[in-house]
Amino acid sequence: MTACKEFPALLQSFFTERLTAQRKASPHTIASYRDTFRLLLGFAQQRLNKAPTELTLGELDAAFIAQFLDHLERERKNSARTRNLRLAALHSFFRYAALYLPEYCALIQRVLAIPPKRFTKKPVAFLTSVEVDAILKSPDQHSWIGRRDHALLLLAVQTGLRVSEVIGLRRRDLQLGDGAHVRCHGKGRKERCTPLRAEVVRTLRQWLREHLGGDDAPLFPTASGTIMSRDAVEFLLAKHVTAAAQHCPSLSAKRVSPHTLRHTAAMELLQHGVDHTVIALWLGHESAQTTQIYLHADLSLKERALAKTLPCDVHLTRFRPDDQLLAFLQGL
Repeated sequence: MTACKEFPALLQSFFTERLTAQRKASPHTIASYRDTFRLLLGFAQQRLNKAPTELTLGELDAAFIAQFLDHLERERKNSARTRNLRLAALHSFFRYAALYLPEYCALIQRVLAIPPKRFTKKPVAFLTSVEVDAILKSPDQHSWIGRRDHALLLLAVQTGLRVSEVIGLRRRDLQLGDGAHVRCHGKGRKERCTPLRAEVVRTLRQWLREHLGGDDAPLFPTASGTIMSRDAVEFLLAKHVTAAAQHCPSLSAKRVSPHTLRHTAAMELLQHGVDHTVIALWLGHESAQTTQIYLHADLSLKERALAKTLPCDVHLTRFRPDDQLLAFLQGL
């Protein structure tokens, strides 16, 4: 590799060899890494006044990467969590670069030493049953788009599927007979089945009767019959939340995203006494530890725990059994 071409060639091989061939990364991972480097190359072109194909690895030192991460937070208004995701993608590339460009070992080590940023973890946001009902009533079910939106939102809030899993569903993924369920391919290539409630089954049956197509057709297509994008789902949800807020004012104070529907499904299971390990299986979490966030968010669980404790002014005494003779007479 020449000095001017080593970085472009290495970046291409990182995607084609490391991510695609060796790690067999999911399309979502590849898309996330791709977006990271598109942002980095655009930032480098602006700051260094050089085309991406002319960049060298030596110009992407730790100081420059730190400036890029600051740019994400200050100018693009990304959260610390998003910043850390971008940094993880860069760390993965630089670890790959160390195998082929040992002469840059010191530079690579300094980049890998950039730590993820710590941030305050807030309780997960979820919707109450009243808010969910208001959102589900918002779509105009006299129109094809409204019936599609209603079916999509109802399925999402009952199953807790990720937005990528919802838009990736095909007609063949539904089983609406005995043991009704939906099958999806989730994060980490895990396939799971999620049972469906009776009202969801009825809604989906009505939707399938008017949504014609083969088994491979998207379950929730666009008006032109193509797969919906994440942005389209976020747009329709925001539209219906805004409309529902006119009748349910509490929605105005909440930022509702497709992931909020997933949190809502988890909280409903938790509040009905479902064990958190089962919720982890339901949501497709890699570890049951991830589900602990819902335990922290449920105030009613903490209130019930508090109710089981004694008031502070109760005087505690040691238990002393009754006299045996008195106990005998009392038992007669």
